[in-house]
Amino acid sequence: MAATTASSLQAFDIIILGATGFTGKHVLKQALKFFNNNTNNNLNFNSIAIAGRNQSKLTQTLNWATRPDPPPSIPILIADTTDPTSLRSLCHKTRLILNCVGPFRRHGEPVVAACVETGCDYLDITGESEFMDRVEIGYHEKSVKNGSLIVSACGFDSVPAEIGLLFHLKQWVGGCLPNRVEAFLSAESEKKMVGNFGTFESAVLAVADLKEMKLRRDAQVIKRAKPVIPGPIPKGQIIEHQKKIGLWGITLPSADATLVGKTFSTLTENPDGLQGLNETPETVEKRKVFWSSVKPVHFGVKLGSKSLLGIFGYITFGIILGLFGSTSFGRRLLLKYPSIFSLGGFSKNGPSEEEVESASFKMWFVGHGFSDESLAVKENAKPDTEIITRITGPEMGYVTTPIIMIQCALIVLSQRNNLPKGGVYTPGIVFGPTDLQERLEQNGISFDVISKSKLAS
Repeated sequence: MAATTASSLQAFDIIILGATGFTGKHVLKQALKFFNNNTNNNLNFNSIAIAGRNQSKLTQTLNWATRPDPPPSIPILIADTTDPTSLRSLCHKTRLILNCVGPFRRHGEPVVAACVETGCDYLDITGESEFMDRVEIGYHEKSVKNGSLIVSACGFDSVPAEIGLLFHLKQWVGGCLPNRVEAFLSAESEKKMVGNFGTFESAVLAVADLKEMKLRRDAQVIKRAKPVIPGPIPKGQIIEHQKKIGLWGITLPSADATLVGKTFSTLTENPDGLQGLNETPETVEKRKVFWSSVKPVHFGVKLGSKSLLGIFGYITFGIILGLFGSTSFGRRLLLKYPSIFSLGGFSKNGPSEEEVESASFKMWFVGHGFSDESLAVKENAKPDTEIITRITGPEMGYVTTPIIMIQCALIVLSQRNNLPKGGVYTPGIVFGPTDLQERLEQNGISFDVISKSKLAS
């Protein structure tokens, strides 16, 4: 029999919660693939369990994740986000919860609450800003006290943006000073890629959150240190054409820029980064050296397209989402007919395995700054230097996201003494000084410097 029922005496390194979801099953597949071939971290199949509401579906997921090979004997645990007792039971059984149960606006907070209460570490793959703000407000202080490390957005939202930006900023050497960086995200596929319904649902619910998020910002519930960025404040362009990378771009309202801002705010208060649980002197020095070369910049993300027509398609979808997502009746229509309202971009069936395998992404970082710091403080200063870097990798949501989440999990498990004791933090501030970039490169995600050049005056 492939699955076993775990007793309360068993302990695990990780529990994947929500493994039957579209992304969750890919996280499980990546976890098994990695752990099966890895001996450096002293992890094996007995250190993993999967959890969800339906044992039959979890068994089917395990069979899917390991086909054509027979599934290993991995414990299956029953838990429900509406049952706090079952969630606390999970947390008592493991060092780390990997939460794949979305939309997180609806299902995420009870899992965080259980982890914080029990001192269990927590990672998730959300890109929902409202949820992350709510978690920070409600659980940061208690998670610091109880030693529970809470890190959201450990998937495509928002590790490529954060780690990619840190990689980019490391290229500004020899007295050069960056001022602003724009990331251009380009999704590519040999076949038409259809998005998963869960991603669409999260986007629809995010529209409903916009008013609440504005009220929270207006009330200044979250007070953050404001980093000082030398040089001019860049003029925002909603639509922009970057000839050097061959893309048109339109501003993307995502969590990426928000999380980068949080990382810079944390660094403003803690210039050497966050102290680890039990760091060695060598690790402390490495952390300080890492953050010493990271300068805050104005940062934004744009959705890229090779044609202006593609940009108009994104705009049309955004208008539809904004109009219908602002009312409860409109949201019901959107969620009932996702394929129609997304212009064929999303469906309740999600992408096929062939579509996932044929897809890839490129994320370009176009940075403008100064060849010398003294130039930044001059009146009417204009950037004179441009650096372009790029990240490339496989399909974003169901290949790259699981790779990122599992590598983040491995770092938590194997390098816990180097990470903060507890608290609600961004992926950048927690994983920036670690070897996460190297791990991603070893698993098919490339970081490259494209060009360094002088700007025409």
